[in-house]
Amino acid sequence: MTTKSAAAATRATVHGYPRQGRNRELKKAIEGYWKGAVTAQALLATAADLRRGNWQQLADSGIEEVPTGDFSLYDHVLDTTVAVGAIPLRHRAAVDADPLDGYFAMARGTQDVAPLEMTKWFDTNYHYLVPELGPDTVFTADSAKAVGELTEALALGHDARPVLVGPVTYLLLAKPAPGVAADFEPITLLDRLLPVYAELLAALKAAGARWVQLDEPALVQDRTPAELNTAARAYRELGALTDRPKLLVASYFDRLGEALPILAKAPVEGLALDFTGPAAANLDDLAAVGGLPGKRLVAGVVDGRNIWINNLERSLATLATLLGLADRVDVAPSSSLLHVPIDATTERDIDPQIARWLAFAKQKAAETALLARGLREGTGAITADLAANRADLASRATSPITRAPAVRDRVAAVTGADARRAQPYPVRAEAQRARLGLPLLPTTTIGSFPQTTELRVARADLTAGRIDSAAYRERMEAEVREVIAYQEKAGLDVLVHGEPERNDMVQYFAEQLTGYLATRHGWVQSYGTRYVRPPVLAGDISRPHPMTVDWFRYAQDLTDRPVKGMLTGPVTMLAWSFVRDDQPLGDTARQVALALRDEVTDLEAAGAAVVQVDEPALRETLPLRAADRPAYLDWATESFRLATSGVRADTQIHTHMCYAEFGAIMTAIDELDADVISLEATRSHMEVAGELAAAGYPREVGPGVWDIHSPRVPSTDEAVELLRAGLAAIPAERLWVNPDCGLKTRGWTETRASLDSLVGAARRLREELAG
Repeated sequence: MTTKSAAAATRATVHGYPRQGRNRELKKAIEGYWKGAVTAQALLATAADLRRGNWQQLADSGIEEVPTGDFSLYDHVLDTTVAVGAIPLRHRAAVDADPLDGYFAMARGTQDVAPLEMTKWFDTNYHYLVPELGPDTVFTADSAKAVGELTEALALGHDARPVLVGPVTYLLLAKPAPGVAADFEPITLLDRLLPVYAELLAALKAAGARWVQLDEPALVQDRTPAELNTAARAYRELGALTDRPKLLVASYFDRLGEALPILAKAPVEGLALDFTGPAAANLDDLAAVGGLPGKRLVAGVVDGRNIWINNLERSLATLATLLGLADRVDVAPSSSLLHVPIDATTERDIDPQIARWLAFAKQKAAETALLARGLREGTGAITADLAANRADLASRATSPITRAPAVRDRVAAVTGADARRAQPYPVRAEAQRARLGLPLLPTTTIGSFPQTTELRVARADLTAGRIDSAAYRERMEAEVREVIAYQEKAGLDVLVHGEPERNDMVQYFAEQLTGYLATRHGWVQSYGTRYVRPPVLAGDISRPHPMTVDWFRYAQDLTDRPVKGMLTGPVTMLAWSFVRDDQPLGDTARQVALALRDEVTDLEAAGAAVVQVDEPALRETLPLRAADRPAYLDWATESFRLATSGVRADTQIHTHMCYAEFGAIMTAIDELDADVISLEATRSHMEVAGELAAAGYPREVGPGVWDIHSPRVPSTDEAVELLRAGLAAIPAERLWVNPDCGLKTRGWTETRASLDSLVGAARRLREELAG
């Protein structure tokens, strides 16, 4: 192994690429299929066109080895479930009858069958569908997708590398199937699963694969010795196979830690490691284990999760060090580019100075190829590119856009008392009950109501200048009137205005805060066909004017029932944005919190008795390593309290979280000191209620009883059953009744029917409790 030979072999690759298409063609095709307006053949043809376009775009950017298998109609973990034959029993008939409809039934459910649980992919805002496994699970190989997409790429002349979720990560992400004992550990199924992976690998080799990438991001988390031993055994057995391609085991999002020496010694031909952010520790750790003699290293030196340009000289320095630690060093982003938008050059409305600082997927691929060229040919070959990169980095570092002295002075003046309510919870609870006068098991929704086609058309008409702001306001007010009237008729106790004017729960606020900028085409997949446009946090944050107060006043004047003021919390404002990488996240969170604090106090002054500050991202942003979590939770919970602690005792503060595993943050949930918390609970069968009870959580809780990410309408009996499970853990005096999440993705027909079930369930249980 020599530095010269390693550099000479250097190539550029990526782990994965955005799936949706430049104009979200995949979303439109899939949703058209669901509605019966697009045939299965047309949908699959659109998907194939998008794959071809992605591979060609990568090749045009200088990527010499393209990934296959990363493309998905819904979720790559669900694709793995299909590939290993782990179809839940309740979905097998649908899959057998029509594999495509069965696939979507697992993802979304049907009126008769519940979908798979959905939760966050590590600490990203992407959601995956959780495999359900049990002692009786039988795995069978289905290589059709993996082989088919590889064959497509090879036929087009690309050097292609199939990507699969690795067996250890797949099992560690799984949960016990319904009816299986909660203490069942899916990792115990490894011996059954490995032969199936062996079949998949053999099929891919036969189809022409020279390398296969097995993604094992679960190994960057804290793992027990038993789990690490299982990983070692898995790759000893896979490595010992004779009928297989070369294996590249990939990790990302953090440092490998204890798993690095295990994988370094495994009989596989290559490792892909992240060298950005906290994963930069992989560099020293790799040197400490003696490097990867005789192996390929795919070095993730371009941040695959954020949108700022790469520091090319710093990355080249890292790569130069790595040349001495492996037989061959290739260059890549740190993770799949699934987590960033497609192309920054389409953002023509962004300040040209800021545009120089941005790199989306297409630009990151080009940066990756440029770094590979610089490593292979020497920096002299890219002198002009390095000079331009230095100038762009200097422009950002010295720009007045990034610093506002008044904002920094206000943050510096914050004291501990500013982040604590003046009264303890029992005092507040008594005052709030007296003010609100709510019944037992009060009913509410999480905030948004259906975002209909008419609302989207009105927003597009305003943007295009076809209507003026007065006409737009009139249309939104009509929607608010309808939503308030409906909620009164339906019998809900605490109302919302429905948020018709909001394009997104983060973007809406970002567009009104200084320091943020919004994109027009920066779509990123959140789950399935749900795409979001994360705003870009470019500078210091402040609130020039109230953002929601007028809408609250309008809605509250329409009803005698309490209407919630609705805000997005500081952690979520960061987590669902592309954040600054030039200052600590905690500093940015405090800036956002102070802006929100002004909004909360203005809502209270306008008469709001209930203000909800949503923090669905609190769990997803939790660092993957336990040692890094206390510092994060300190600033995360402090920023929430800073935003909400300036109100009177009788003003009730709500928060909301959804689609995450909450057990790891029970102490932090308590530290938020919210008066009421609503959480997703339907797909997880009310597990969170028991977790809160076990943790001694003392405040009011609304565990969801309607899964709003599925089109199915729950019956009143179903909602009653879930609420009874909740009541087994939480006293009726502290239990609220609500959906899992906001209703913007649902239609009015299912919304009315589902809320009738929800309200009916609350009334039935009130009667039972009173009797």
